[in-house]
Amino acid sequence: MIKVYLAGARGRMGRMVADTIPRQPDMELVGAADILGAGEELPLPAGKAPLRLDAEPETERLRELGTDVLVDFTNKQAAGKNAAAALRAGARPVIGATGLDEDALAELRRLSRETGIGVFIAPNFALGAVLMMKFAEQAAAYFPDVEIIEMHHDRKLDAPSGTALLTAERIARARRPKRQGHAEESEKLPGARGGDFEGMRIHAVRLPGLEAHQEVIFAGYGQSLLIRHDAYSRETYMPGVTLAVRKARELTDFVVGLENFL
Repeated sequence: MIKVYLAGARGRMGRMVADTIPRQPDMELVGAADILGAGEELPLPAGKAPLRLDAEPETERLRELGTDVLVDFTNKQAAGKNAAAALRAGARPVIGATGLDEDALAELRRLSRETGIGVFIAPNFALGAVLMMKFAEQAAAYFPDVEIIEMHHDRKLDAPSGTALLTAERIARARRPKRQGHAEESEKLPGARGGDFEGMRIHAVRLPGLEAHQEVIFAGYGQSLLIRHDAYSRETYMPGVTLAVRKARELTDFVVGLENFL
């Protein structure tokens, strides 16, 4: 059995993970934390006893529970600290929080090297989103003109999304360097052309009722190619989360992106 500890258990993704992990035949949810519900009980699927929530995952607590994998769906401020505690306890962090800054990532890389324990970070756990990024990278070799539109619910704090940034990075690896648009174009409204990433543009939409959606639009003379992924509920991400937990158990490297496990 893979012993899993969940951080961010009261969040929207955390609640779904707390319902999913105990249903897996090879996984056990041994502990959970959420700073907003510390001391309260986290309900689990029928037949499973509820867990009392910790304020945050601490090294001694993770070690005491024999944690194999820490699944973190908190935020960029907490995720780095939680992952460091997991590494010191001998557990593999699986991080779903996006937006970690370079200092936090550098510290996790250092700890990973020192401990010999791997770290996994996924900007997106949806298998369809991983394929979207893969197809976009392939298309970029033939269509250098591209823009990305990502659309999320209005409770999302960071923009652009981690998925949009990772998509742009992958496109940049395959795309011939190019600055798009007219050389003398100007914005009547600042930001109207979106964020500039190595010459391509990224646009972020935030509206109530949306979940997670992204379009990658390529265009050439007389044609366009649209690659789009839509996630309609948080169930979309659970096959990717359980895959990551299984693969991460023996991980010794610092890995970013679910495509590395497919």
